[in-house]
Amino acid sequence: MAVTVETLEKLERKMTLTLPVNTIQSEVDVRLKRLARTVKMDGFRPGKVPMNVVAQRYGYSVHYEVMNDKVGEAFSVAANEAKLRVAGQPRISEKEGAPEGDLLFDAIFEVYPDVKIADLAGAEVAKVSAEVSEAAIDKTLDILRKQRRTFAQRAMDLAAQDNDRVTIDFEGKIEGETFPGGKAEAFQFLVGEGQMLKEFEDAVRGMKSGESKTFPLSFPEDYHGKDVAGKQADFMVTVKKIEAAHLPEINEALAKSLGIADETVDGLRVDIRKNLEREVKFRLLARNKNAVMDALLANAELDLPKSSVQAELDRMIEAARADLKQRGIKDADKAPIPDDIFRPQAEKRVRLGLVVAELVRTNELQAKPEQLKAHIEELAGSYEKPQDVVRWYLSDNSRMAEVEAVVIENNVTDFVLAKAKINEKSISFDELMAQN
Repeated sequence: MAVTVETLEKLERKMTLTLPVNTIQSEVDVRLKRLARTVKMDGFRPGKVPMNVVAQRYGYSVHYEVMNDKVGEAFSVAANEAKLRVAGQPRISEKEGAPEGDLLFDAIFEVYPDVKIADLAGAEVAKVSAEVSEAAIDKTLDILRKQRRTFAQRAMDLAAQDNDRVTIDFEGKIEGETFPGGKAEAFQFLVGEGQMLKEFEDAVRGMKSGESKTFPLSFPEDYHGKDVAGKQADFMVTVKKIEAAHLPEINEALAKSLGIADETVDGLRVDIRKNLEREVKFRLLARNKNAVMDALLANAELDLPKSSVQAELDRMIEAARADLKQRGIKDADKAPIPDDIFRPQAEKRVRLGLVVAELVRTNELQAKPEQLKAHIEELAGSYEKPQDVVRWYLSDNSRMAEVEAVVIENNVTDFVLAKAKINEKSISFDELMAQN
């Protein structure tokens, strides 16, 4: 088999393949004979169908199948011999002008780029740190207490205030007409917790049981209900019941109800600190990892394979359609989603993937078995039965592949941080936790 390779532009290449006709035909004959042993056709016993009848019925499809297989094999062999790192699938087409007894094919494809990474000693990375303060533990305790609060009905003459649970009937009208979702009976919400629009909460705050009120409310322009966004409504509200919240005391009973091994307030605070420190560690790692990856991209030069970008775009669009389907959107699988929406993100993902792969290859940053084990055990540590979680990861190759990818990213992060110029910055616990 003779092969020629030429450069079209940047990463695009064209390979010309020559295949002997008899190679194709001999494989077609072999497959037709194999097919004849099992094929069932009216008027013939199984395995007794004449070869000429089998060839007449199945010859074209078998020939097409063999052509695809043989050309694909020839391309793979030729690409390996030429030491080409092929990106994506080649576009193969038959061409005219082949010598007697041969077939000619053109394969147009892309190769992975050479990745040039500058000296990382010149890279700058903004690395953040944060601590778990006593105030953070207090705040978490308050959240845990709120999750376990109870409610008791207030006296009729006491007005609704923040943290009360109110039960109301309401009806809203726009230009005199009730709108979808604008009417409810025995509706409950907690005053002052942002469950309702501020104007609504302000109107209910200070009302007493049995009291009614009419008030105007302007829906924001960006309100999630598009039919009412930016419009003004008139609401009629009647308060049916007001209940005051009661938070449990911070004591041994609370610690026991939370399943703390050391059923004391000190034990509860220690357990909260441990969980918060685990969360802080993962969040800091994620944020600093992103900073490292941005620094890597800023210090790398490479061309992007169009086929890789398109494959990433296809994956992202498919994921977007799956998300729409999960939300109950009709015909989500046919939703028109332009490539341009995701193109910048797809290009960044492909570029980053190639840069990271190059850094891993040249510096032997692959995930080691002990690293995988340690990472899984750390993930499992926050669960009641860690060993069950460890087994859950180990029993599935796709889950293990995800763990491996994370560990490799951590190795890359540590490698870059050890070489780059680090700009340290301390941020508050609240600032770290506020970020998604």
